[in-house]
Amino acid sequence: MTADMNKETLGFQTEARQLLQLMIHSLYSNKEIFLRELISNASDAVDKLRFAALSDDALLEGDGEYAVRVDVDADAGTVTISDNGIGMSRDEVIDNLGTIAKSGTAAFLEQLSGDQQKDSQLIGQFGVGFYSSFIVADRVAVHTRKAGVPASEGVLWESQGEAEFTIEAQDKAERGTSITLFLREDSKDFADDWRVRSVIKKYSDHISVPVLMKETPPPAAESAEEDNAEPVEPEYKSVNEATALWTRSRSEVTDEEYGEFYKHVSHDFEDPLSWSHNRVEGKLEYTSLLYIPARAPFDMWNRDANLGVKLYVQRTFIMDDAEQFLPMYLRFVKGVLDSNDLSLNVSREILQQDKTVDALRSALSKRVLDMLSKMAKNDAEKYATFWKEFGQVLKEGPAEDMGNKDKIAELLRFSSTHTDDEAQDQSLKDYVERMQDGQDKIFYVVAENFNTAKRSPQLEVFRKRGIEVLLLSDRVDDWLMNHLQEFDGKQLQDVARGRLDLEDENEEEKKAREEAEKDSEGLVERLKTVIADDVEEVRVTTRLTNSPACLVVGEQDMGAQMRRIMEAAGQAVPESKPILEINPTHPLINRLDAETDEDRFADLAKIIFDQANLAEGGQLGDPAAYVERLNNLLLQLSNG
Repeated sequence: MTADMNKETLGFQTEARQLLQLMIHSLYSNKEIFLRELISNASDAVDKLRFAALSDDALLEGDGEYAVRVDVDADAGTVTISDNGIGMSRDEVIDNLGTIAKSGTAAFLEQLSGDQQKDSQLIGQFGVGFYSSFIVADRVAVHTRKAGVPASEGVLWESQGEAEFTIEAQDKAERGTSITLFLREDSKDFADDWRVRSVIKKYSDHISVPVLMKETPPPAAESAEEDNAEPVEPEYKSVNEATALWTRSRSEVTDEEYGEFYKHVSHDFEDPLSWSHNRVEGKLEYTSLLYIPARAPFDMWNRDANLGVKLYVQRTFIMDDAEQFLPMYLRFVKGVLDSNDLSLNVSREILQQDKTVDALRSALSKRVLDMLSKMAKNDAEKYATFWKEFGQVLKEGPAEDMGNKDKIAELLRFSSTHTDDEAQDQSLKDYVERMQDGQDKIFYVVAENFNTAKRSPQLEVFRKRGIEVLLLSDRVDDWLMNHLQEFDGKQLQDVARGRLDLEDENEEEKKAREEAEKDSEGLVERLKTVIADDVEEVRVTTRLTNSPACLVVGEQDMGAQMRRIMEAAGQAVPESKPILEINPTHPLINRLDAETDEDRFADLAKIIFDQANLAEGGQLGDPAAYVERLNNLLLQLSNG
């Protein structure tokens, strides 16, 4: 087969093409990120070969000295990054370089704002680091061979960043991948030895693989004897420390190094909010370096997204996304776990059956929760940033991690009638400290959104008495409260569930309530007859001061918000009806009680029920009928 016959031209996946155009036609303030991304990818390729070679040392092909080499050629205007890692086959080249396989690329493209600096920061978050090559290059060539296959199975991939790329077979004696960037005119400074060295020191000093560059040639010799000497070929020397950062003492690592290592493991471009570097010796022996990001990843709500920490066993890389070591509600945590208690041939299947995993999972979970507790106590502003990004995820914790339920509860933040502000900045501990004398419950209301919660009719008596109520409007809140149930010995009580029982009701108030219930018995029976199909019960309440009526659910029934969420998801929900509570002192209820025309009574009763349904965020079963009844009553009033 001739070279031309072997060469194939293929088109980029649509999303990859869009991304390439972004790279090529935008000017980034931080062009040097391409070098960090390519060296990071090379390091990952070496880690993957290290792991594969544990079960098949033939893959090393007699070369166990792992390294990443960086070569610059000022005359040619090129920079080349080479590794002797796992390499790629032809199919893998097409999959990895012709498409962006990571889910969520479309979401990434939607987030592009046109702001050059913000857009450039998104690159790493979406697993598209290789494409940053086109920030500085107008042509990129990738020469690769998968470890363990013949030299003749080498593959050459080339692209100018337009709609297509070429791929052909080309012999490659050494395993691994070599990426050559043909630099644009405005990026030729990256063909300078000193410039590249400084970028490597800045971004890749922490990588455990040596990053090698040729030593700068010594100055020209002055003596004639030396002039006749054979020129010495410059040797490759390591530019970075090449020591796994997590194995170093905390006192030896600077904040800048911790920050850069976070960017390496997370592909984030922002500094982390916090981190914890910990070495444990004893019953368990492990080192962990865990980070709390400053911003939620785009795929945080994707259950199939890559989650977890990088796992090393005795400093040997095992896997990238070891999700077994942290529960799902801490899925935002990034970092590294290096254990001495797991075997080197460990796999995802073995991890699921290893008792040591449970012990490590428990230890790491507590470590993260301690980090968050410390942040909440010492830096409220930073914790507010964390809560805004990850609060809804942390709310999954009490249901998933019963052992740490109390710790998680202390970290939760809510809106409250104490501030009546949408910002979720009130803790349960703050609430308890403000509780009134004799109050033994923490009250909350759940609604579709903050405004609905804030204006809920069920709050009227609480506002009148100055009793604080938590305002919950996140989709996870009803589910959270069903699992949390109590805090600091205080029961959590939904104000829209069951009968209202305020312990501070005095004798006079109790007598007035009982009289109102007795006086309204006839009205209650008439209402039950009219709306019997829609409600479980009709009863008088003291929880209302300004509204004529409200809906509540039974003590053992599912909350209205949870019911709506499950129905929207197509889930089966138990059959139940709400309870209509009426305010006997409200003029509209008095008007209803005095109505002698049974048809008009029925219309007004159904309007009151529908309005109570709307006030708690529900949807009407027959909106047209509601509008017709309301219009008829308005016309009667205007003619009356």
